[in-house]
Formats: sequence, structure tokens, C-alpha cells
Amino acid sequence: MMKHLIRTDDFTNEEVEEILADAKRFSDGRFERILQDKIIITLFFENSTRTKSSFEIAAKRLGAEIVHLDVVNSSTKKGETLVDTAMNLDAMGPHAIIVRHQNSGVPKILSNHTKASIINAGDGAHAHPTQALLDLYTLKEHFGDIKGKKIAIVGDIKNSRVANSNIELLGRFGVEVILVAPPQFLPKTQLRTTNNIAEIIDEVDAIMSLRTQTERHSSQNYASLKDYASDFCITSELVGERDIILLHPGPVHRNIDICDALLADERCKVLQQVSNGVSIRMAVLKKLIYDL
Repeated sequence: MMKHLIRTDDFTNEEVEEILADAKRFSDGRFERILQDKIIITLFFENSTRTKSSFEIAAKRLGAEIVHLDVVNSSTKKGETLVDTAMNLDAMGPHAIIVRHQNSGVPKILSNHTKASIINAGDGAHAHPTQALLDLYTLKEHFGDIKGKKIAIVGDIKNSRVANSNIELLGRFGVEVILVAPPQFLPKTQLRTTNNIAEIIDEVDAIMSLRTQTERHSSQNYASLKDYASDFCITSELVGERDIILLHPGPVHRNIDICDALLADERCKVLQQVSNGVSIRMAVLKKLIYDL
């Protein structure tokens, strides 16, 4: 039976560990053409640079053929429904369709109408499973055992698919997640929350800063991003000499999310996350297309 990746909990802990192990093997930059003669379609209804490129490079390193659907000129612009588009693409016999959409739930809906594996590359404020997998991998590569570690997720959590996926996955692997945000950016949650990052800076092992999702706000929440940054930008003064690593899913708003100095600090793992993203996506493609 074809398997999809819509949310992080589509994979069991054992399957996640297999993916992490494969990613470790792929991290040396190798080409392993196990997906030769396999076709993967990318269907991105929302702009993306890093995620789309990461999936493309991952697929090419595995030997797969990539077909890009030009969404701007696609039949969905001519009145065809998303489901019709997916069913027509599926009828052409691809092995996987990688989907990003601005609306939550679209990849799940499409997965009900395709034989091809649907891989969610981000849907609205719902989920971004491969980002959470690469974040988990980055943490495990740095710390080894992550059980009992604490991470602060800082920023626009309510509108963040990255936060949702990380909360589920990191929690499952024993990481305590603390949410740090202004009240209007906090979701309803059982997790520990605070509006003041200084309150928890001395107890966390990692900080994940998030981009402010201004495109998902129905109204303006701050007078300016500069006002937001005065309370929630991760700065050198805040972090000091503490042994804390910094993560960010990108794109980083410099001096809004994280200051310039920390982005150049060896404790900042943003570029390592990008590198790890290719290895993780190779492992996910292997799992969904080759292993089944």
C-alpha cells in the first residue's frame, strides 16, 4: 500500500529512526541512484526557494526524474479543481507528488485521490513534516541523546506549520518544548508558555526562532516588525556565552528574528539545517518510493 507523508505522526518512532539513519548515511553528499526510472512531480502553489530546491536536489541525488508543474499557468487557474488536477497528474503514473499549498488540509485531500505518494511540503499553518524531521536530526547530531533537553520555540507560533510539526515530533522524542511569544501569537496549548524569553533563557538547550507570518495575519499585530524585534529577536546580549544552539526554518528576517552577530556565530545551525534538509528528504523519498 502506498504511504503518504502529510504529518509527522504518519511515521512511527521506528520509522523516524530509520529515516534519521538513512539521512546520516546520505550526509556525505553521495549520489545513490536507487530511484532511477522513478518520476516525482512538484506541485507548489506557494512560493518556495529552500524547500523546493532541497527536494529537487534530494531527488536528483537519488536518480529520480523531476517534473515541475507550472502552477501559474496550470489548469487550476482555468477552473479545474485541485482534486481534478491531482487525479489527472496521477493518471500519468508518477511515483510521488510533492505538494505545498497556502491552505491547510490540501495534501491530505489529494492523498485520498492518488496512487502516487503525496508528500506535504507545507500546508497553510497546519504541518511541515520534513522540516520537523530535519530539525530533529539537527538536534540529535549536535546533542546525541535529546531526551530531557529543552527547546524554546520563539515567535509567531499560532500561524506556524513548522511549530506544529516540531511540537508533535520533538515531544514524542522526549524534548520539552516551551513556547515563547506575545499573547496573540500563542495557540491554545497544554505546553508551558511565556511572553518573556529572558524568563527561560537559562534553562533551555536550544532556541528555534520563527519568521513572523505576516501574510497569514488577518490584521496587524504589531506597529512594526522593529517593535516585535525589541521583545523577541534573539540577540547576542540575550544569549551571551550560554551553551545554546540556534535553529530557524528560514527565511530569516535578520535583526527581527535573529541578530546578524548570532547568525555568524558557530552556535547558529541554520545552514546546517539546510544541508541536513537534503539528506532528510533523500531519506523520506527512499522510504516512500523505494522501500515500499
